[in-house]
Amino acid sequence: MIADLALILICAGAMTLLFKKLKQPIVLGYIVAGFLASPNMPYMPSVSDMHGVHLWSEIGVIFLLFALGLEFSFKKILKMGAAPIIAAVSIILMMMYVGSSVGSLFGWSNMDCIFLGGMLAMSSTTIIFKAFDDMGLRQKRFAGLVLSVLIIEDILAIVLMVMLSTMAVSKEFEGSQMLESILQLGLYLVLWFTVGLFIIPLILRKLKSLMNEETLLITSLALCFGMVVAASAAGFSAAFGAFVMGSILAETVEAETIEHLVSPVKNLFGAIFFVSVGMMVDMALIIEYIVPIVSIIAAVILGQVIFSTCGFLLSGQSLKTSMQCSFSLTQIGEFAFILATLGTSLHVTSDFLYPIVVAVSVFTTFTTPYMIRLAEPAYRALSRVLPSKLITKLERNTDEKDEKAPDEQQQKWNGIFKRFVFTILIGTVLCVAVMAIMLYYGEPFIAGFVPEKWLHPVTALITLVLCSPFLWLLLRSGSNDKDVNELWDSGARWRVRLTAYGVLRILITAAIVSYIVDYAMPWSKLLGVFAIVAILFIIFFSSTLEKHGKGLTRKFTDNLNAREKMKKQE
Repeated sequence: MIADLALILICAGAMTLLFKKLKQPIVLGYIVAGFLASPNMPYMPSVSDMHGVHLWSEIGVIFLLFALGLEFSFKKILKMGAAPIIAAVSIILMMMYVGSSVGSLFGWSNMDCIFLGGMLAMSSTTIIFKAFDDMGLRQKRFAGLVLSVLIIEDILAIVLMVMLSTMAVSKEFEGSQMLESILQLGLYLVLWFTVGLFIIPLILRKLKSLMNEETLLITSLALCFGMVVAASAAGFSAAFGAFVMGSILAETVEAETIEHLVSPVKNLFGAIFFVSVGMMVDMALIIEYIVPIVSIIAAVILGQVIFSTCGFLLSGQSLKTSMQCSFSLTQIGEFAFILATLGTSLHVTSDFLYPIVVAVSVFTTFTTPYMIRLAEPAYRALSRVLPSKLITKLERNTDEKDEKAPDEQQQKWNGIFKRFVFTILIGTVLCVAVMAIMLYYGEPFIAGFVPEKWLHPVTALITLVLCSPFLWLLLRSGSNDKDVNELWDSGARWRVRLTAYGVLRILITAAIVSYIVDYAMPWSKLLGVFAIVAILFIIFFSSTLEKHGKGLTRKFTDNLNAREKMKKQE
């Protein structure tokens, strides 16, 4: 293993220096280094233990996703608005269709086609960010929009990984199963994000006096790998667990320090991962599949140019901006390798797919800067061909300063609506989590202490007590807010909306309480209804629950905004 690691790092070091000199992406240098160190290169020394290399590369994926999570922020997604989300979803769906169609043309299996579609749907954040930086385009409006879309693509790629894993295990596509998997993923993400933001900032604050760079690094990696184990136990991928913990730590005041400390470790194991990708390159297979490779390259470039332009137009961007964005996305990158590794490890994709994807990625990465420069000439050429009326319509101005600003009441409602959705989501997920924990772990433990006839009632009572602060959040949180009261007095249409939301809160809270009560007293319908009404009444008027509920809300909000407050103070 030491000899293999030495060979890998020597090749990687030499290639990265060469590619840096040539002003090419370092990721390509790693892939070339992997090809040189692989058994497929007979004229060079090669690694002897491929299993060990794959183990290191899996650790590399964990660190890459952990680092991606540290750069990710849920608040950034909320601030972006709908445009990047619409564009990202449109691009992913259309490019998945393009990839699957190309695979079908060559008679590949269904799983090969589906995985190929997933690989072609994700552009390379690393390559595009580097290209914008080198070309001095980071401050351009279209560059900011592209980077926003890439953030959305990254999070959707995690969802895609879970869906493809589920399909790979079941060997078939079932809509209900996919929906169940997405709901489970959402539940897991919201649960851990909420619990993590309550606990982790508190731990870091309490241990601040003991935290130097070394202890902070070890603690962060411990949290990362702890979440990896938890995610794996819940049936998700290790990479997903690493991303979740990274996104939690991204909201803490120590996020930038952690990102700085983790960066060298990520670079080391990330390099090994990309080198292992290069080891999968087989020139004989590439020559054999040269026609599919060329076809897929054409599909990536033309597909992104055409369908990404349409996606950005759908999101409300002008034709020029849409073309500048779409020409920037004409490559596949890191997630293509991760999905290829996933398909190989699950034994659901063919051996030829991996080297084909690597070859496509290498070529499209080289062409990225040239495609970005080609965007404006292509726009001018298209402007001369299309009818002037159509050009005028497509070139509508979408600058924020020219958009009609919402009135004061609408702004208040927008803020209240976001808080309402957030409260319902958090409260429901936490209640469901408590019920699941009590059902699967609490009840078997309680069974050792109470008679069997009292098992369900005691379990239900403890569950209700544990859920009560979250039920208060669902039922009353924010109901006496200043903006809510002002909006209530502003007119009938706002009172109707607020009333509808109040009824929805009551119904959701009543549904959760009724489930718990029915578990304790399945034999009595009338008594159960009376118990539900009584419990809702107690929750609504309990000053103790109000105190605890407001305290939980305040702590969560403080932890969520701590990083922004620190930056403002600086």
